Amino acid sequence: MVSVKRKGIILEATELEFENQAVLNPTIVQQGNTLHLFYRAVKEGNYSSIGYCRLEGPLNVVERRKSPILFPEFDYEKHGIEDPRIVYLDGTYYLFYTAYDGKNALVAYATSKDLKTWKKRGLISPQITYNEARDYFSFSKLKEKYRFFVSYYKDIVADDVLLWEKDTFLFPKKINNQFVLFHRILPDIQIICFEDFNQLTLDYWKNYLKTLGDYVVLEPKYGYESRNIGAGAPLIETQRGWLMIYHSVEDSNKGKIYHASAALLDKKNPTKVIGRLKEPFFSPKKDYEKFGDVNNVVFPTGTAIFDDKLYIYYGAADKRICVVSVKLSKLLNELLASEIEIEIGFLAGEIFDLAIDEEKSLTQLKHLLNQDEKRLLMAIGWLARENKVLCRFELDDLLIKAIE
Repeated sequence: MVSVKRKGIILEATELEFENQAVLNPTIVQQGNTLHLFYRAVKEGNYSSIGYCRLEGPLNVVERRKSPILFPEFDYEKHGIEDPRIVYLDGTYYLFYTAYDGKNALVAYATSKDLKTWKKRGLISPQITYNEARDYFSFSKLKEKYRFFVSYYKDIVADDVLLWEKDTFLFPKKINNQFVLFHRILPDIQIICFEDFNQLTLDYWKNYLKTLGDYVVLEPKYGYESRNIGAGAPLIETQRGWLMIYHSVEDSNKGKIYHASAALLDKKNPTKVIGRLKEPFFSPKKDYEKFGDVNNVVFPTGTAIFDDKLYIYYGAADKRICVVSVKLSKLLNELLASEIEIEIGFLAGEIFDLAIDEEKSLTQLKHLLNQDEKRLLMAIGWLARENKVLCRFELDDLLIKAIE
């Protein structure tokens, strides 16, 4: 696994009223050596607003506002403005946040030209009850886990609770002149595409939910993602693809455990996953990550790059803001290697099945499996190391026979 270095706590709650309970889940806007950090600030009673501080370099806080930059003003956000994510696109900063009214968690957004003056644009989430959503889910033939969350929120929150939406940000480029929005309806990460925010009407969302399965980008795959996943920091463009840092939630008998993970999306088609970590990127390990307002939480939401180092800013135990760093090149190599390893494993299985009854030559396998020689030899090498095949040469060709 790639090596992650913990830099520790960078921001904690203060005695100021708006942030006297906790600070967490920051988003980052990087301008050269300067980082603008917008974070969720919580006052006693679990009421949230958005605080701001400025860093020079990855760790040095040089300015911190003594009042929130965004705070609750409307009924739909009266209990909190939570978990901001900011993306710059076509001259505008788009800040998405979770608007919480004490019962419903919906997505709203605000815009700015200068990171100082923000204009709230209102809710964009479908204001649909879970009962209604369940009916739309049935059209899309979604997996049973979607219905589990229907029952969960109806039973735990309220019978008339609206469909929870969180973890939202824009793709930092338009595709075919359309906005691409990453969001999360439990338990997967999905996208929507649209030309104007005015299109996000109730009818739009109803039609979208009927085909929701077509818009899933990432779904839980490994044990540490057993409950659900959600998008973390806005995507990072690299030469090898779009890097997504996300969070996963593991169900355990000791309670939920929040991990950080990473995936790599295709540079030309960001709906295609080309690499993904099989193990958590990092997990609650230190006391400041294991104990807080919610125990066992690392929740990555912001990133910055200095040379070849990727810095990841995250909420720890829903109480404080911390930082880890990793070599970006090594992380990208790990992501691509993990996907290749999975592909080679599948290919090895296909070779084994073909060679179980009679020997197959490398030439035959290239024709039958439509694969290049390098990948075939990697898969054959894997089988040989596991004593699954016998290999011999004949007339300058490699012959393979599977061992039962």
